[in-house]
Amino acid sequence: MPELPEVAYQKKYADATILHKRIVKIETGDKKIYQSDKSEFEETLNDNKFTGTERLGKYLFLNLEKHGVLVVHFGMTGKLEYYQHEEIPKYAQLTLTFEDHSRVSFTCPRKFGKLYLAESLAEFQKENDLGVDALVLKKSEFIKILEGKAGTIKGLLMNQKLIAGIGNLYADEVLFQAKIHPATKVDKLLEKEKANIYKEIEKVLEVVKEAREEGNKLPKTYITTVREKEADCPRNNGKIEQIKVSGRTTYFCPSCQEEKS
Repeated sequence: MPELPEVAYQKKYADATILHKRIVKIETGDKKIYQSDKSEFEETLNDNKFTGTERLGKYLFLNLEKHGVLVVHFGMTGKLEYYQHEEIPKYAQLTLTFEDHSRVSFTCPRKFGKLYLAESLAEFQKENDLGVDALVLKKSEFIKILEGKAGTIKGLLMNQKLIAGIGNLYADEVLFQAKIHPATKVDKLLEKEKANIYKEIEKVLEVVKEAREEGNKLPKTYITTVREKEADCPRNNGKIEQIKVSGRTTYFCPSCQEEKS
C-alpha cells in the first residue's frame, strides 16, 4: 500500500503534469471509489483547474481553482497516470481530459482507493480525525502521543489518528533501524528508545521519499530490501523472521531487535 513516501512521489508527479490546465471532460469508474455521488464530482471538476497540491500522510490533496479540493487515497494499487494519447489506461477509475487534449487517469486495479471532495486539507483532516503528518511531527508531540499508551509500538506507529503517513512497510523499517522489537509495548519503552524511534521516523521517511522521487534504490542496510522470511539480515546478524503484530504481517531481525521480557 502506498505510504507517505509514495504519496510524496505522486505529489511531485502531479505538480509536474496536471496543474493549471482547464478540465473539459470527466469520465468516471466504479462508484465504490467515490465517497460522494459521482455527479457531484462531475459538477465540481468540470471547467475547473488544479492550482496546486498538498499532502497529509497517505492522502494527496489536489487544490481546485474553485470548489475546494479533490482528495486522493491510493489504496493498495492506485496511482495517477498522465498521457497525451487517446487510449484510456486499464483500471482507470477517473479520467480527466484537459483543454490541451492531454489526460490524467486515476488507475486502481484492486479498487481499494478512494476519491473525496472537501473544502480544504484542514477541514478533511478534522472530519476524518487524522493525526499529525509524520514528516512534520515534532519530538515533543511524539513523546506526548506515547504517553499513557499500552499497545505495541508498531500498532501505534500505524495508527493514522495519531500519526499520519506510516503504514506496515515503513513501521517495520523504522523499528529495524531503531533496533526495537515491533511487539514491544509502548509503556515498556525507555526514554532513549523513544527518542531513537522519533529520530528514525524522520530519517527513514526522508530517505525513502528521496529514493521514490529520484527513482533510486533503498540502502542495502534497510530491511525493506529483504522483506522475506528467512532472508539474511541486512546487518548480517542472522535471519529475518515473520510474525503478526497488531494484525499485520511483520518482518524483523530477532538478533537486532531483541524482544523485551
